[in-house]
Amino acid sequence: MLFTGDGWAEDHHDIEVRDATGRRLGTARLPEGVEGIAKLHALVARHGGEDLEPGQAAVGIETDRGPWVQALIAAGYRICAVNPRQAARFKERYGTSGAKSDKGDAHALADMVRIDGDQLRPVAGDSGQAQAIKVVARAHQTLIWERTRAFQRLRNTLREYFPGALNAYAGLALTSTDALELLVRAPTPETAAKLTKPQITAVLARHRRRNRDQRAAAIQAGLREPQPAIAAPAAAAHAAAATAHANLLIALNEQTAALEEQVSAHFLAHPDAEIHLSMPGTGEITGARVPAESGDDPTRYTSAKARKNYAGTSPITRASGRTHAVHARHARNDRLADALPKQAFSAINTSPGARRYYDKQRARDAGYNPAPRQLGNRLVGILHGCLKTRTLYDEATAWSHHATLPAAA
Repeated sequence: MLFTGDGWAEDHHDIEVRDATGRRLGTARLPEGVEGIAKLHALVARHGGEDLEPGQAAVGIETDRGPWVQALIAAGYRICAVNPRQAARFKERYGTSGAKSDKGDAHALADMVRIDGDQLRPVAGDSGQAQAIKVVARAHQTLIWERTRAFQRLRNTLREYFPGALNAYAGLALTSTDALELLVRAPTPETAAKLTKPQITAVLARHRRRNRDQRAAAIQAGLREPQPAIAAPAAAAHAAAATAHANLLIALNEQTAALEEQVSAHFLAHPDAEIHLSMPGTGEITGARVPAESGDDPTRYTSAKARKNYAGTSPITRASGRTHAVHARHARNDRLADALPKQAFSAINTSPGARRYYDKQRARDAGYNPAPRQLGNRLVGILHGCLKTRTLYDEATAWSHHATLPAAA
């Protein structure tokens, strides 16, 4: 076996190669791209010999994405994506000064995969379809998070000079494009009070709102409510800021909708889509985020517990002496942890077995957050079994050992 540490930067990779005894065989600084990959292959071959199999070369690197990592996976290397925090703790055995360099990272990573390689999770060889879902699903979720941040900025701005707009547009949701268009058209209390009912109705009609006359009348009345007076220059400045935030939200709405179509298209083209959609509480967007983050390599998870640990739904136990406590797992994939509770909440209303399991946890004094998390943990285990056996979700089979289902179910 050869053990390679890869301290990567934007334009280069510092490489260190060690053998099983820890002896340093060679170091190099390689450029990013095809040329660097070729030189890495040559370096490994020079020290490993002609009989070295690709699987006998392990590489430690502090990322699991990018063309460099994908090229190494395709070549058959065993890639260990090391969390930077893990690497930092490991380097403390060499010194406590806190010094950092790419060359020093390569040295520590090579030793880490040599000593603790069995404890590190190798990067899975996911299919190209799963990687495509991952790209669009992450971009879609990031836009949603950005939209939330932009909305909070807009809301804070309106509270400072035009709080009546928050009440007037409450029936539409201020993040909706029609409410934002009305705000852009009339960003100050004075201009908003001059909006006519036909003008408001026309915007609502363009966005296919129902009960347009009643909504328009309510919005007009809300915009004409007396507002606290502030200095004209300050009001104009606030209006400019609110207009900028509103235009940004309109663009985010458009791009989020466009990416949502891409997420659905890529997800439905995946061979596992039918299994994911058979799970209770799973729609196309939520379903797409699960294979996007969990991957589709059938050898990635050796057991249902391994999948639950990665998903962050399984608890962790801290026991020392007489102290014994069970806590939620916070070191987890945040994107996956965002999707699974939504699935669990939806499953409560669509699956009798999930409903009973949730009620059972609540009866055991589990709170409103722990109970759905435990249900999500159970659903992850069920999904693991379905993917392993290539079968669709079955209500009776999934909950048979938790409760006896009624004949109607």
